[in-house]
Amino acid sequence: MREVTLTSGDRVLFPEDGVTKGDLFSYYERIAPVILPHLRDRPFTLKRYPHGISGEVYFQKQVPRGAPAWIPTRQFTTHPREGGARQVDFALVNSPDVLLWMVQMNCVDMNAWYSRVDKPARPDYVVFDLDPPDEPDGFELAIEVAHLIRGLLDEVGLPGYVKTSGADGIHVLAPIQRRAGFDDTYAFAEAASRLLEQRHPGLLTTEWLKRKREGVLVDHRQNGWGKTIASVYSVRPKPGAPVSTPLRWDELTPDVRPRQFTMAVALERVERYGDVYAPVLEDSRPLGAAARALARLS
Repeated sequence: MREVTLTSGDRVLFPEDGVTKGDLFSYYERIAPVILPHLRDRPFTLKRYPHGISGEVYFQKQVPRGAPAWIPTRQFTTHPREGGARQVDFALVNSPDVLLWMVQMNCVDMNAWYSRVDKPARPDYVVFDLDPPDEPDGFELAIEVAHLIRGLLDEVGLPGYVKTSGADGIHVLAPIQRRAGFDDTYAFAEAASRLLEQRHPGLLTTEWLKRKREGVLVDHRQNGWGKTIASVYSVRPKPGAPVSTPLRWDELTPDVRPRQFTMAVALERVERYGDVYAPVLEDSRPLGAAARALARLS
């Protein structure tokens, strides 16, 4: 492994908590064995916080100028919102030194594609992104909805694995064989979310406009080519430096709150349980059969 020189290690990135760049560097150095399998060979987007989490954030898909030659990259065509097409060299976070270099670049969370470079049009999972309402019991409602998603996935023969987003919501990932495209995963997530919306009116919604929502948003729109997700074990740019933490389903009880999963807690859980999210990379199932089963339920 190449040695990555940390500079400005005493820079405070979380002003309310005193968490420094050096603290992040130490955490990612220790968590590397379990986070790297979830990042490997996935095009990576840098979210840089040089002035801390309350300062301006810089999104970079293109590997920055001056990056070390040993950082692997892969070029893809992207289509910016302003139109046109652009060739972008994406970094691949395949080793501990690249992971630590991202921290040196002031990345707080690690954001990568759902697909890998050998089959970029074939995602590894369907993503259910749960966004709770701004209510005192909003996260508790999201926990209830996460269990409903798991139940529906069981009905159609797909496994589901849950993690806190580390921010304000919950992610449920359903690993699939790399045969389906992003149109397929989008359609499946939309159909599943709308079915649950019909079954449980008022508890969850697929409504994008916030003023029209009632209940927990299940955002199927997060399934798309080039979309990124904050990886499991990522620190998130929120007060307390919470970590996107995988849970066993029996741990997802109504009293769980995302901010309780700090860097220290995440490391202790890995020490005790290993990588609870490893099955996301190992337990894939065909999406086609699940989609047909879902159509029969609808």
